[in-house]
Amino acid sequence: MTTVTTPEGRRFRLSLFDLGLACCAVEFVAAVLREDAPETAPLEEANVLVVSGTVTDVSAPAVLRAYEALAEPKHVISFGACSNTGGPYWDSYSVTKGVDQLIPVDVYIAGCPPRPEALLAALRELP
Repeated sequence: MTTVTTPEGRRFRLSLFDLGLACCAVEFVAAVLREDAPETAPLEEANVLVVSGTVTDVSAPAVLRAYEALAEPKHVISFGACSNTGGPYWDSYSVTKGVDQLIPVDVYIAGCPPRPEALLAALRELP
């Protein structure tokens, strides 16, 4: 686990798990390879779920199970346009119109794809 300090000076420990569903997952990897990035962890040990990519109706139950398996306190980051709203695929019959239709989201990161630095900034915004 990594200790993070918020701008207000609050410190907490977190571990990440990426539910990489599409191209945004590549940017997640770029972010966690940086020296100042938090560690990734197995799902049962992680307390931050990063959903990166298109959530489809078929993958929705797996997303929900991943959220339920997170360690407490649970946090979710929606990483990229597809995870936020369905992105360019929003009008498809099989695309969930944002991961927040399934699970609560703490921080949304815009972009297609977002830059790796955006993930690191979002981690500092977690409640």
